Amino acid sequence: MLKIHTLPLGDYMTNTYILHEDGSDRCVIIDAGYEARTILEVLKKLNLTAEAILLTHGHFDHVGAVRPLAAELECPVYLCEADLSMPPMMTAGPLYYTHTYGEDDKLELAGLEITVLHTPGHTPGSVCLLCRDHMFSGDTLFQGSCGRTDLPGGDWDTIQVSLRRLAQLEGEYAVHPGHGMNTALSLEKIYNPYMR
Repeated sequence: MLKIHTLPLGDYMTNTYILHEDGSDRCVIIDAGYEARTILEVLKKLNLTAEAILLTHGHFDHVGAVRPLAAELECPVYLCEADLSMPPMMTAGPLYYTHTYGEDDKLELAGLEITVLHTPGHTPGSVCLLCRDHMFSGDTLFQGSCGRTDLPGGDWDTIQVSLRRLAQLEGEYAVHPGHGMNTALSLEKIYNPYMR
């Protein structure tokens, strides 16, 4: 069974996720935006070793804790290369990463298979990460809403294409967004005006 620990951190309450197989001591971290020390304390409390940090996009509120966390954990950091085009004011300086990933890449980490969907629009390199029946949607899809596109690197027409793509996915997914509450893809298909 997949275990998911959600840590809303920082001024923007960015959701950092820790994923692991029930009973395993290995995990992956999704979006380490703030408070590296808090994340490390949770890992220690749960007796988990992080095999990688995965980023849904490169905005400062999703990457702020990456460099100190990666240095402490000595683990790789994955980012979609397209986000390297964003101006430094949006990323709080040069983005730190060790690996890039993109559309349809499949990662085998901590005993989990994670599939990458490139869903640009909020940023050029925004991705959604699928693990079993769970979707980590970053700032592409929220409960009843979607990511803003008025910041540098954002594009409204592009995020509409990405949202239509998510609306066409078969099967049910629990959606874990970059901010706010979890939702279900089936509910967003019905009630989210941006997915129609």
